[in-house]
Formats: sequence, structure tokens, C-alpha cells
Amino acid sequence: MIKSRRRKQMVMKHGPYIAAIDYDEDEGLFAGSVINTLSTITFYGDSPRSLQKEFKASIDVYLAVCEERGIKPEKPFSGKLSLRMPPELHARVAASAASSDMSLNAWIVKTLENEADHI
Repeated sequence: MIKSRRRKQMVMKHGPYIAAIDYDEDEGLFAGSVINTLSTITFYGDSPRSLQKEFKASIDVYLAVCEERGIKPEKPFSGKLSLRMPPELHARVAASAASSDMSLNAWIVKTLENEADHI
């Protein structure tokens, strides 16, 4: 399934994998790139349906290569994130979390969930 994001960037999901989708008007092709692994996984299609088919095929190839080489496929994300921000923003975020009677972590997770719901 392809969903539009605010900046007209498209995303596609297949299992736990998420790909950013672009359209090349000159070539008349959609191009996809998996964004939640360190491995480079790309695919192309001339229609959304063919792009989705190629996405699945690319993931299947990635998993087969991992198995062939005896390595574990990357897990898309661990759930842990190290975040750096200016001290002033840190103070404002902490104050907002406290005023919402939430821990800093819970407040950040809730805020990110609200934004991610737009994808």
C-alpha cells in the first residue's frame, strides 16, 4: 500500500519494512528504497502495482541472500533511539511532559506517535 506523506513523499510498507517512494517523470518510473535498514534495498516499477511487486521481490532476495550467507537479516528497528537536542529545547520538552503528568520518554513517544499517524 502506498500512502502520501505531507511533503508528497510516498511510503510503502511490506511486513516490517518501510520504503520511501519517488517518481521520476523523465523515466516514467517509480523508485523505492527501504529506509529502516542499514542494508541498501532498492526497487523500481512503472506503476504502483508493479512497484509493490518489485518491493516484495527485493525483500525476498534480501532474505534469501542473508540465508545463503548465513547471516541474520537486520531487524528494521530496535525500539531504542539516542536523541540530541539543544538544552533550551530539552528544558521546554521536559516542562511540557511534566505539565502533562508524563515522563519525558512517554511524552516523546506520544508526540512521535501523533506525528507518525500522518504517514
